[in-house]
Amino acid sequence: MAAYSVDLRQRIVEAVERQVGSKREIARLFGVHESFLYKLLRQKRERGDLAPLPHGGGTQAKLTAAQWQQVAQWIEATPDATLAELQKQVQKKLRVRVGLSTVGRGVERLGVTRKKRVSGRRKPMPRPGPPFRNSNHSGPVTT
Repeated sequence: MAAYSVDLRQRIVEAVERQVGSKREIARLFGVHESFLYKLLRQKRERGDLAPLPHGGGTQAKLTAAQWQQVAQWIEATPDATLAELQKQVQKKLRVRVGLSTVGRGVERLGVTRKKRVSGRRKPMPRPGPPFRNSNHSGPVTT
């Protein structure tokens, strides 16, 4: 979700300063949550500005670009390796523990294929028939 514009933030603070209504009413008027209004007022008081705060970051990547290139070389050497096998190689050779999903996303980002050969023609699938095929049954059974 994108940050609220500075213009909207200024209008909210001005409305609070002019005491247009209660803080709850002002939050409802501008379509923001009341907690955002309180955070905005605290930010103005403590930092002196209303600009959106920078993104907090996130988790650090476990493998570097150079390490992913090593993984790509392993895939070229053994294109039929499974994700689990690649995961074990990463753990053994690079000494980094990663999950299968991390390996899968990394391989996808590298754009390399892990197939030994191009898949051939598809085999024709049999068409399913009706679930019950009993010509002797003509209606409900009565005893």
